[in-house]
Amino acid sequence: MTETRADERRVALAPAAAREYKKRGWELRVQAGAGTGASFADDDFREAGVEVVAGRDPTLEGANVVLKVQPPSMEEVSALPRGCALVCHLNPLSPSAEIAALAERNVTSYAVELVPRITRAQKMDVLSSQATVAGYKAVLQGADAVTRFLPMLTTAAGTVRPAKAMILGAGVAGLQAIATARRLGAVVSAFDIRPAVKEQVQSLGAKFLEAELDEGAEDEGGYAKALSEEQHQRELELIAAHIREMDLVISTAQIPGRPAPVLVTKEMVESMRAGSAIVDLASESGGNCELTSAGETVFHHGVAVMGPSNLPAELPFHASEMYARNLAAFVCHLFDDEGRTNPEDEITAATCVTRDGEVVNERAGATPAGAAEQQR
Repeated sequence: MTETRADERRVALAPAAAREYKKRGWELRVQAGAGTGASFADDDFREAGVEVVAGRDPTLEGANVVLKVQPPSMEEVSALPRGCALVCHLNPLSPSAEIAALAERNVTSYAVELVPRITRAQKMDVLSSQATVAGYKAVLQGADAVTRFLPMLTTAAGTVRPAKAMILGAGVAGLQAIATARRLGAVVSAFDIRPAVKEQVQSLGAKFLEAELDEGAEDEGGYAKALSEEQHQRELELIAAHIREMDLVISTAQIPGRPAPVLVTKEMVESMRAGSAIVDLASESGGNCELTSAGETVFHHGVAVMGPSNLPAELPFHASEMYARNLAAFVCHLFDDEGRTNPEDEITAATCVTRDGEVVNERAGATPAGAAEQQR
């Protein structure tokens, strides 16, 4: 169905992914125009064997499974067929009237952001695929905002020194940002509290900035742990010592269900050169920079502090293709050839939020103690 969020151009079904469903015998419907924002024409879907239907309600009528990108609004929940399955982002770690409404409507809902970080679920990992898009796009936006060239240039007017970039967080988004900034010719440094990512950072040609932390900084799932106050102060001191030399900063640290950790203070911004830029990928959860405003660019002491929202939607063609492939792998895992699911399966159990009229996921609406920093 067509996404209704104003800035959302992605679509949950791409023509290439539709062919994967067809191999399993699925009958597919898409709302007319749903793929337009991602450059998929209705005829592209028809060629892939998908029925194109005008209007939301006719598209949903009799559907057993509904695919979306963004969490449904209350209006969209009320339009879902009773007893259907819904697969999309649900933001399940925050209390939600929509999730309660899904249960009331007897919708079996699956939150794709809860796909566990295990080997057999890698091809279903929407957070990683969309983080790749966000990390790439963040550098392009930052490069456009800074007042300097990123690469070193030798010109008739003399040699231009390369810009310096710092990436905060070396998860999937951070690593893609490092690779993109390096391709554009910047001298790149990266910081992450997990020593295990040092080799990955260096393999991309970036300098790894290390902080001495007393405790293990990585949890069993590979995420960076939330730090103690003393540890957090140490990382702030390390960042402050390097940020004044940077022309571009990309920050990626988030904590599921909680405000993002502040890594860049107002004083740090004031220490940077005029014409520099910060791109804060955690803007929608409060921001890693103290001055970040979600969806806006704030200028402070000549530094552009950018708080982009929903960056993957700004590269909707490839973001949709990747997301749709993830969903196809996930849905084909959920349902067997008879259309049945196994509630005891590790992936199914981890992602199911509502079933049989109840909220069944123990993580829904509450954040576990010691939540990990999400730096995918």
